[in-house]
Amino acid sequence: MHRVRFGVAVVMVLWCTGCGEDAVSPDPQADTPGVTDEALLVQDCEKAVIESSSLDFGNPLPGLPAALLSRFGAGKDEFEEIELPEDGLGPVFNDVSCVACHIQGGIGGAGTGIETRFGKRNADGSFNPLSQFGGSLIQAQGIKNGDCAQPTEHVPFEANIVAGRQTTPLFGLGLLDAIPDFALRALADPNDRNRDGISGRPNMVTNPVTNRLAIGRFGWKAQVPSVLAFAGDAYLNEMGITNNLFPNESAPQGGAIVCDDGAPGSEMEDADLDGNGMSDGVEKFADFMRFLAPPPVAGPPTDAVVRGSRVFAGVQCARCHQPSFITGEVRGVAALSFRRIFPFSDLLLHDMGSLGDGIEQGQAKGREMRTAPLWGLRVSGPYLHDGRAVGIADAIQAHDGEAARARDLFERLAPQQRSDLLAFLGFI
Repeated sequence: MHRVRFGVAVVMVLWCTGCGEDAVSPDPQADTPGVTDEALLVQDCEKAVIESSSLDFGNPLPGLPAALLSRFGAGKDEFEEIELPEDGLGPVFNDVSCVACHIQGGIGGAGTGIETRFGKRNADGSFNPLSQFGGSLIQAQGIKNGDCAQPTEHVPFEANIVAGRQTTPLFGLGLLDAIPDFALRALADPNDRNRDGISGRPNMVTNPVTNRLAIGRFGWKAQVPSVLAFAGDAYLNEMGITNNLFPNESAPQGGAIVCDDGAPGSEMEDADLDGNGMSDGVEKFADFMRFLAPPPVAGPPTDAVVRGSRVFAGVQCARCHQPSFITGEVRGVAALSFRRIFPFSDLLLHDMGSLGDGIEQGQAKGREMRTAPLWGLRVSGPYLHDGRAVGIADAIQAHDGEAARARDLFERLAPQQRSDLLAFLGFI
């Protein structure tokens, strides 16, 4: 995979993980050479980490004006609200609120619940999501309305692919949304022209807001292109609430609805009461995610953490888990604009070999998965898309495909190097 200024500059960025408030530097300088005074760099990073340590998981972005803080607060209330059938919940759904799943570390974090996706690999190798059976996502609960109970969904007999999906964290989502497309395209190398065995590529998906192709950024397959699309998708697929981005009710198991959800009228269940063209609940949910701060680092870095940052780059983890980006301009939101962030992801698809889940979404093939951001890793276990890895070392050892070389280098580390690397990953 092509990497701009990869090598020493990457290590320098890794040493400075956490610089600035809540891991966001206020004055990034694009294309500035890496700092060469290592002792000064470590001192500056320690100071920045100490200053940001008072921030907790789930806080709003630092520097938001009062009006945007108010929108964040209203979005948080919506995020925590328990939905009822009369609000449009169902007829099938996965949980009654967003916070029921996104809670690890703080409101908006990951979750330990594992959802199920299914599909069928045809004899010719093509993928069938089995939409006629409600595929590919299982809604595991059904509403109850009086004496009527909506049957829950199950994996149909025709499926030969079944995959678990763990809840992803939402910390810093607005910052990831603000990364310019060109920055992601610059990291892509779909044909592996430099022959390093890494060939990440963007997942091009239709943005329901614009009805145009866009780079997918969120979800295990990078199947969601924006925070707003993420909000609308979650309302429908996780809670069964129709909205102007996803106006069609989910058909339980692909068939007829047994129990009416009780919502009045035939209009969209998440209404657009303010008349601006966007469902109100979707807007509020998007505001919460957009203005949610990235995860704070775990206190001042130790010597082991600094050494571990070097190991991280040395065993090629940083080739996919890209340490830093500078966001583009977000009109009217200075807190999201031109910020240096440290997500440790390129948001691209990579062929992960046996670690792929078999599901296809957008242009993502069955063996391909998005590079998961590593910031806040310490509060998002268990690990990997299906939660199979209890610890961080287990997750590294399960890597395959394009990540096989990094896995093998990890396996050959001396005990102290491995300890340092895990200290670093537990810090970011």
